[in-house]
Amino acid sequence: MGYSAAMGLLLLAAILEAGGDGLMRAGMQTSTHAWRPLFLISGCLVLAAYGYTVNAPRWDFGRLLGIYVAFFFVVSQVIAWLGFGQKPTTGILCGGALIIAGGLVVSLVK
Repeated sequence: MGYSAAMGLLLLAAILEAGGDGLMRAGMQTSTHAWRPLFLISGCLVLAAYGYTVNAPRWDFGRLLGIYVAFFFVVSQVIAWLGFGQKPTTGILCGGALIIAGGLVVSLVK
C-alpha cells in the first residue's frame, strides 16, 4: 500500500472513530427516547467499521498510528465544534499543534 493510500485510510478511520463516538454520545444525551436506539446502534456499527478499517491493512502499525492520532485529534475537534457546539480552547489548540507535530515526526522521520 502506498503512502497516500495509507494516509487516506487512516483519515477514514479517524472519521469513523470520532463519528462513531459522536453518535454514541448523541444517543446517550438525547432527550428523545425514540432516537436513542438509532444513535446507539449506528454508533456501534460505525465503530465496528473503524476497527476493521484501521486493522485490516498490513502496515507498520506503530509508525502509521502516530499520524492517525493527529488525524483523530483534528476530526474529533471538528465534530465537537460542529456537532456539539464545543469550540476548541487555546489550550486545546496549542496541545493539538503538538499532537500534529508529533504525528508528522512519527510518520515522516525514519
